[in-house]
Amino acid sequence: MKSDNKQLEIKTTNQKLQITENENKEFAKLVVVKPVGYPFEFNLMDGEIEITNTKLFEEYARDQWLGLVVREKSHLFDQKIIPDYGFEIVTAKPNNSIITENTKIKIITDEIDKKNDNKIKSNVHLSDIVGQENAKQKIKVIKKYLEDPERFGPWAPKNILFYGLPGTGKTMLVKALANELEVPLYLVKATSLIGEHVGDSSSKIQDLFKKASENAPSIIFIDEIDAIALHRSFQSLRGDVSEIVNSLLTEMDGINENESVITIGATNNPSSLDLAVKSRFEEEIEFKLPNENERLTIMENNLKSMPLDYDLDLEKLVKLTKGLSGRDIKEKILKTSLHNAISNDCDIITMQNVEYALNNMKIKDSDIKGMFE
Repeated sequence: MKSDNKQLEIKTTNQKLQITENENKEFAKLVVVKPVGYPFEFNLMDGEIEITNTKLFEEYARDQWLGLVVREKSHLFDQKIIPDYGFEIVTAKPNNSIITENTKIKIITDEIDKKNDNKIKSNVHLSDIVGQENAKQKIKVIKKYLEDPERFGPWAPKNILFYGLPGTGKTMLVKALANELEVPLYLVKATSLIGEHVGDSSSKIQDLFKKASENAPSIIFIDEIDAIALHRSFQSLRGDVSEIVNSLLTEMDGINENESVITIGATNNPSSLDLAVKSRFEEEIEFKLPNENERLTIMENNLKSMPLDYDLDLEKLVKLTKGLSGRDIKEKILKTSLHNAISNDCDIITMQNVEYALNNMKIKDSDIKGMFE
């Protein structure tokens, strides 16, 4: 730290040099910045940067910003490698202080921000889930565990597998659980964990579980887990199968303590899962297609938010949608019917609009015969 009786070159955060006395300003102990991009754009500019070494960035930033006055919500600009690239000052301790050789400079990158953005924001609640009673019973256990982990001791729920046809509510149920408990939910597509080079996938899986552990209690939901936990007979198709499976097994076995972290895997095809991975799931819960009563409830729940009135024979529609998932009923039948009505300037959704949706789904004519009589 520079001596008080020596003049210090102080620059304001607009980086115009200003030689003055210390003006009784304090020295900054910590400055946290966030990259925000250039003040203007043209085609050759890339608006994003990737910080690969935060320690090296700190030394680089401190060297060029030495003597600057930092105020929260103002900006600093790079003047070396990427001239005029802006960084917002998120935190300055103390505020309106001067960067010195001893100031710690931290950067918030997208990767770091994700630590606080993993909680899935949704309006889905457990009461919105129709059917799937077995899964709901397991969810009750998970809720009680996350509310009071010490109660369960070594008998805590850890690894659960959801399986069933697409659109039956696997992801929706996990979102509802995380939403009601207000715990971080790390929802990832399994394919996002596949790396380009040897060791990349293993590193991604380790980072995922480490982050979840640091923010426990938390939930990891790996959708389409069969994409990474392939049966080893597929080794010839993908050379990294063993690497990924072994890394996943290490985390699921709890060799690295992941207390209060629950892993839920989801798959449409459980038979393709590696047997070793499959054996780590304490329970395998099937998500089934809705029965008649459940299909009726799904329709009634979704029709409440329709922007148009409707005149539909729900009893017939329930029978015609046999074999469809909840998502199919909403997206392929109700939404398509609504859009067909709007495109034809109708003020009300009728069975004629539903017929259009059913035909789009290629349901046989014999199935809809007599429907409009």
